[in-house]
Amino acid sequence: FVCQKNDDCLYFDTAIMILIQREKDAGSRCVISMDSNSTSIYDPRNPGHVKTFTFDLAYWSHSGFLKDENGMLISAGSNSYAGQREVFHDLGQGVLQSAWQGYNATLLAYGQTGSGKSYSMIGYGANRGLVPGVCEELCKAVQSQEKNKQYQVRLAQIVIYFQDLSRLKPGGLKIREDQQQGFYVDGLKLVPCDNYTQIERLMDQGNKMRTTATTTMNASSSRSHMVITIQFKQVIFLDEAITKQSVINLVDLAGSERQKSSGSEKDRLKEGTRVNLSLTTLGNVISALAEVATGKKVLHIPYRDSVLTKLLQSALGGNSRTFMIAALSPADICYEETLSTLRYAERCTSVMFSFLILVQVAVRWLGKMAEGSSCLFSAEQQLLAEGEGQPRSTQMTWEARLEEARQEWEQQYSAMTQERWMMETFPYLLNINEDPQLSWVLKHFIQDGTCDVGQSASNAIILRGLGILDKHATFTNADGKVTLVPGDKCKVVVNGVTITGETELQHSDRIILGSNSAYLYVGPPAQRTEEDLSRYDYDFFQSELAAAEGFSVDKLGTVSSGQDRADPSVLAVFHDYIKLMPLVEEVNQMSQELRKDLKFELKVKNLALSDSRGYDLQKEITVKVTHETTQQVWVWSKAKFVNRKFLMEELYQRFLEGENPAVNQDSDPFWDPVEAVHVGSAHVWLQALAYRMRLEERAELLNSEGLEEAVMLINLSPCSSDGRLFGEDEMVIDPLELLERRVDFQIHIAECLGVKWLRGAVGRGIQIGYRVYDLPRCLYTKPVWESIDLKIEETVHFSALKASYEFLNYLQKNALIVDLWGLQEGCTEMDSSLDGLLLTAEGTVVIDNPKDLTASNVPELYRKLLQMEQETELLRELNRALREENALLRDKLKKWDAEHHESQCPSQTVSVLHAFATMCSHRTSCDAELAKALKTFYQNMSVVRQQFLQVKHSTPPEDNLQVLRLFTETQSQMISDFGQQLESAVYKLKSDVALIVKKKREYTAYSKP
Repeated sequence: FVCQKNDDCLYFDTAIMILIQREKDAGSRCVISMDSNSTSIYDPRNPGHVKTFTFDLAYWSHSGFLKDENGMLISAGSNSYAGQREVFHDLGQGVLQSAWQGYNATLLAYGQTGSGKSYSMIGYGANRGLVPGVCEELCKAVQSQEKNKQYQVRLAQIVIYFQDLSRLKPGGLKIREDQQQGFYVDGLKLVPCDNYTQIERLMDQGNKMRTTATTTMNASSSRSHMVITIQFKQVIFLDEAITKQSVINLVDLAGSERQKSSGSEKDRLKEGTRVNLSLTTLGNVISALAEVATGKKVLHIPYRDSVLTKLLQSALGGNSRTFMIAALSPADICYEETLSTLRYAERCTSVMFSFLILVQVAVRWLGKMAEGSSCLFSAEQQLLAEGEGQPRSTQMTWEARLEEARQEWEQQYSAMTQERWMMETFPYLLNINEDPQLSWVLKHFIQDGTCDVGQSASNAIILRGLGILDKHATFTNADGKVTLVPGDKCKVVVNGVTITGETELQHSDRIILGSNSAYLYVGPPAQRTEEDLSRYDYDFFQSELAAAEGFSVDKLGTVSSGQDRADPSVLAVFHDYIKLMPLVEEVNQMSQELRKDLKFELKVKNLALSDSRGYDLQKEITVKVTHETTQQVWVWSKAKFVNRKFLMEELYQRFLEGENPAVNQDSDPFWDPVEAVHVGSAHVWLQALAYRMRLEERAELLNSEGLEEAVMLINLSPCSSDGRLFGEDEMVIDPLELLERRVDFQIHIAECLGVKWLRGAVGRGIQIGYRVYDLPRCLYTKPVWESIDLKIEETVHFSALKASYEFLNYLQKNALIVDLWGLQEGCTEMDSSLDGLLLTAEGTVVIDNPKDLTASNVPELYRKLLQMEQETELLRELNRALREENALLRDKLKKWDAEHHESQCPSQTVSVLHAFATMCSHRTSCDAELAKALKTFYQNMSVVRQQFLQVKHSTPPEDNLQVLRLFTETQSQMISDFGQQLESAVYKLKSDVALIVKKKREYTAYSKP
């Protein structure tokens, strides 16, 4: 946690939490370290790149802990671990001290979903967070209050979702503004409390209402802000009644994870106007206040731009002591978000505050307020009623409120006692929520007999949510067994599998009703075991659904050799997939109810298809959108889908509230203009061009799932500047022979066969695109429509006027990425012209054009650098050969010296040196012959490969037996030719190599003394 120690600054702290299970499964590494109050983060892609931030406090909760007998996490002997006690000691006590002194106090928890905000604020189990700690300490003071003193505690809970309070409470909650009070929530009930048990029940009740509301609204708790407001009033009855009043705001902010900007995703709609508005506005307010603190003139601070900043105006820029927690995820896969949180925190530390003690004094004469009073008076509060009887009146009012609250507690206690009895008697359903704080909050009991479930008020269990119909399903509890029958056209999933008929339930079965209303079934007492049910969390439900659909980590095919687990980045993609599954299900249900006729599907895109080196890069999630009537298709990125999903929720909510959901087309989150769709890609390796060899390729165009979409015939042909194709005699042994020479070649796309995209709907076409080396844009063939087997017959001539070393290296190591684009009726075709490209006088396309190096002496230096690299490589080869031959020469000289030690003969020495030179020359000759033999073998194997592909893609006729017989004979001949050609190529290589080896041995034998 980070804080500024000055009393007039924002008190800020950072906390690093343990890795959550999803991050552990992904094999994540910790990228955070802490030293005293400094927090450092290193880039997992560049570990030497470290950023360090300094705050007031920094708490390490990632490791170094163990669980005691009460379930409390404590230090395992390491002084670095900080648990909930340490956090409360530093922050909770600070909030309490401010309240006792009469100051308003605000505590904000900021960070991405899963980083530990709610754990820090609310806690879990025995590890209670700041909110319970603060409430309990205040209640202790209430129960031990001194004579002539009265402490009054009132509590309220607010949830802000989509800038709206009214949806969480039927009848409505509105933000209003008063000249004296500022912004306040009209209709918000502040409940009196005099002990901590009451506050616990209040918070449980609030969680139940929050869970029910978010289920009904289909609202994600990670996108909502929770504000707990505590009014703490101290009344001292002396000659005058002195009242100090504090307002404590404890705020658990929505997840701060950022979506990619709409512009970068080419989304025509901006980010959901109310999705990230609160956090964005909060950031803008803090930025403006930070500028004010540095002395800059700021014309406007945008408090009014969101509900959250309206409610927190006094906390952020007014009369309040404010603390902020920045919760950090230490996982490397969360690096960007964690860095963003740290930068946000750093910006907050410069905000300056001024605050007042809120004191009220009741006196007989109003004029006495201005006489020598040492207290500061708040204009925001009204004076208490005048007169000597006022303290007694105040006490009676407070006691009456407490009595009213106690009656409500008694009713709730009776209901809780009844609930505990039913839990021990009947089977029941436990709700499972994405937010662990909201799981296990609701219990629906299945009593003896039949029990209908659905939206209708006549049902025994009333459920509301996406995809829940009036009578959605029926539970039957008879003879110690519980069965479940789904209603007509109602979706019910048990243990990941959709059921259509009567199903007997077993203890700990997982049930999903409608789109995503998840429940854990707790069987009758006789069936219950000691099994730990906490493992059945939200992620377990989604993983089970994915497995039932056949999607798993193994399906991604990414387990490295020698390892027993998949690559961490792929595991992260898998968890992204299961996280998006319920969102897709919800969007499909909204589309159905709003009659949008769209179907959404998750797809996994393999980025290796777009890498010219063919590396198996990280995968990513996309969403395929299909119009079920027109069969038009769109492909959305994950970020675009998530953004659109929140906009769809707004539209759907208006529909539920009875408003007309019709919007104009440009504002409809379900609508997009028709566009070309990427269908598949193929890799065509360019190595043959580096040796001036022709390549005829029958390439498979594969979709994002690795399945064949079409087969393309493409030719890569080296040629002269006038287009004459080179023959075998013009091959080069070493690509460096082409350095700084003109290199010409043609890319000819002949045809595209068996295009599956064209079979999907009428009015479809295709274009093929590719990009060579440093061209500023892709080149596209002319559009062809509706025919399945398409004749393309398009040729483009490319010229590298002065081939660079980088270009030749590109030809040897890279592939040409050829993309198949699907056209739809009404979409814009890709530009198939050569406009904007640099052309030669002959009309060929210029590539390898270092145009940015032509303005100075850089070209000459560049040419010399390439020449030096080439000469260095040649010298390395020569040096390697010299070392080998030098060892042989040294042995010969030693032998010669031993035989002729009495006399030295210079002529013999010269003879040995001559033999060495001859040996080097012969070695070079052998290497050249071997290189030529390998090139010939490569060319022969290209022909063999084409024959193999031709056999592979031949399709037998289905009906005509005579034609089938002819086809079989043709196939047999093709296989025979294929075998003969393969044997011939291998025999030729063996013969050439044997001849070279024979010559080498003969020379070696001849050269021996």
